[in-house]
This record gives sequence, C-alpha cells and structure tokens, in this order.
Amino acid sequence: MKITTVKEFRDKATFMFKSLEPVLITRRGKAAGLYFPLQGDSIPFDLRMDLQATIANLVKESLEKKGISEEDILEDFEAFRDNSC
Repeated sequence: MKITTVKEFRDKATFMFKSLEPVLITRRGKAAGLYFPLQGDSIPFDLRMDLQATIANLVKESLEKKGISEEDILEDFEAFRDNSC
C-alpha cells in the first residue's frame, strides 16, 4: 500500500488511479482517506460488494436530504437524452 499526502494525491491522482495498488491518503500525518482501485482482483469480491452498497446508501441519503427523488433523476436523464440527440 502506498501512503501519500492529500496534496500529492491531488497532484498525481491520474497516475495513482492507473495503479492497482491501494493508497492511504494522509492530512497532517493522520489518515484522511483510502483509495482502493476497483479493477482486477485487488479487492475481494465481498468487500467490493460492501463498498458499493455503502456508497449507494450514502448517495441515497444525500439525495433524500436534498429532496431529490429517483423519478426526478430519471426525468433529468430523459431530458438530457432528448436534447443530445
């Protein structure tokens, strides 16, 4: 696992996203985030499923807080599709 600072991660994100190695991101010497590449078999399947479920729940909660429904999103996609053709 690579360890990097927030600034270095920001500056070299494109390069780090291409790597299959997980990256621990630190801010002032303390853990601030963790990047796990989702390509290949670098993360066990069950952990990937848990991560995706957690992210989906966070997105759902965020949308609910903002009062945005699934129907609103589908309407936006449909309007975008209609305008882009």
